Amino acid sequence: MRRKAGAEVEFGNTLLVGESRQGLIVDWKLFQDSAPHDSKLVLPSLERIQPVLGGAIHEVGGDRGFDSASNREGLEIADLYNSICPKDPKALKRRMKSWKFVRGQRRRAQTEARIAILKNNFLGCPLRPKGFAHRELAVGWAVLTHNLWVIARLPQRQARKKPTPLAQAA
Repeated sequence: MRRKAGAEVEFGNTLLVGESRQGLIVDWKLFQDSAPHDSKLVLPSLERIQPVLGGAIHEVGGDRGFDSASNREGLEIADLYNSICPKDPKALKRRMKSWKFVRGQRRRAQTEARIAILKNNFLGCPLRPKGFAHRELAVGWAVLTHNLWVIARLPQRQARKKPTPLAQAA
């Protein structure tokens, strides 16, 4: 915290967050030094979560920063649907004709909110622990707490989706 230039925090660590369709954070990585470009983070993230989730992964989405030829090729080899927003505007226009791609892009927008929830509600803003090891531990605890919160809310979400007997009769 430097409180310079009108910002509470001027510099910090980069946090990569990968989440499931249900909102569970399935992968995260806090970078001590400057993080590699976003496009270099996709395949290593998949390598971390594939052994755990295996066949549960069907689709990968992200913003333009995650798009690269190697990622497109890697997702094709892994037989995963690519919902990463392409950098090329013509390719984006072409991809927007696919309902599955559009759904993936809509889903991607929710990840931005997930990051804000994690940061503001579970980590505290700014992150208080000093030293990288303590910050990394705090993020791990915040991710665990966040996931427990999401799991606890799943029955409520499912109950809202189920039609009531009156709605079925109508």
